[in-house]
Amino acid sequence: MSHRFLPPFAVRILQVLALVAVWWAADTAVRWTGLPIPGGVVGLFAVLALLLSGRLPLHRIDQGAHWLLADMLVFFIPAVVAMVRYQDLLRNEGLKLAAVIVLGNACVMLTTAATVEWIARRRRARAPAKAAS
Repeated sequence: MSHRFLPPFAVRILQVLALVAVWWAADTAVRWTGLPIPGGVVGLFAVLALLLSGRLPLHRIDQGAHWLLADMLVFFIPAVVAMVRYQDLLRNEGLKLAAVIVLGNACVMLTTAATVEWIARRRRARAPAKAAS
């Protein structure tokens, strides 16, 4: 999104809509193919692949992504309301749900840490090559 012709808020909204479009396309693809992976995960890897390949420059989604991350707590309100409404489910299956949540979060954190470390090593390896030329 060009920053020259649009106000910052409009750029942010367009970038969020672009991210939502990627999620929607990935979710639709998952439904059509029957993959046992959530569409959001496929969309995440699609955006990551586009960023790493350079086909999607970071400045095209950075403001929208920052806005989503900054206001992420708002997205947890429906989950909290659902927990209050389904207390019987939590009493019967609470330990299983807690285990899935803890293991899922651990997987996300480990994957994120491994990805960040991989990218940092790549950048460090490229930095001396750039300095020498």
